Amino acid sequence: MADVHQLIIRHGVEEARRQAATKHERLLVEAAYQVLSEDAEKIGFTYSGFALTSLPHKPQPGLVWRREGHNLILLLESGRNSSGVPVGLPYGSYARFILLFLQSEAVKSGSREIELGRSMRVWLGTMGLSIGGTTYRMVTEQAKRIAGCRLQFFTEKGGKELMRHGGFIDGSISVIGVSDEQANLWQDRVLLNEEFYRALRSHPVPVSESALSAIGPRSMVIDIYIWLAYRLHVLKQDIDVGWPALYSQFGCGFKLIRKFRLHFINCLELALAAYPEARVSVGDSGLTLHPSRPAVAKL
Repeated sequence: MADVHQLIIRHGVEEARRQAATKHERLLVEAAYQVLSEDAEKIGFTYSGFALTSLPHKPQPGLVWRREGHNLILLLESGRNSSGVPVGLPYGSYARFILLFLQSEAVKSGSREIELGRSMRVWLGTMGLSIGGTTYRMVTEQAKRIAGCRLQFFTEKGGKELMRHGGFIDGSISVIGVSDEQANLWQDRVLLNEEFYRALRSHPVPVSESALSAIGPRSMVIDIYIWLAYRLHVLKQDIDVGWPALYSQFGCGFKLIRKFRLHFINCLELALAAYPEARVSVGDSGLTLHPSRPAVAKL
């Protein structure tokens, strides 16, 4: 459909909804409207390494995950429980939202010690993850995997190690309960791994929490949005990114680049609906990224 943001601004959301002919177009309208309707901008943060690489989208059979991005390589390894059994790699939107919360709180507070309790539960609720039933089980499972895994970052050229045997947190993320009456769902505090915290503080990427909420639990869209938030506002001129490079960064799980391309374009459209300032063109050979305003106002 036509630029959804301009359609809403000029003719109102009801007209935009009327013109939406498919479920996907209706989703774009609602995401764009949610972002445009926010009065106060809420800012979150993530480490720049996750703008160039990413966690798995789905459960993985192996114990090691390797992804290559623009001049960066992520190596993620599953942890083990007390019996020596692998707990598995973190994956999907639940893992991404938990990590986004932890990273945002660390940058905002200037401390790697983060208060959890009820606050993470409330934050996840604003992201569309109400903690109960299946969602409760998924969040607790991903929290366990995040606590146990180890990660390293390398430069793609020369293999220089940027983060040595780091992790996300020191210790565990313990779940206390799920009752609405309880003040806390998780333990009171968690400590980010010192090396990961140092990397995060040195290279934070500001993101809009309103945009993340509009995107909801869609892991590839989250990854694309963070990538655009990292790359677009620093560009001095247009830059082309071909489908092979996009497939290398985002295409795990797709055997054919043709099928990946169709899915990626749908995800990109939703990421752009949540990032009104983004200027991106789609062509036969890939994307053209244009210099754009930041995803959030400069701090």
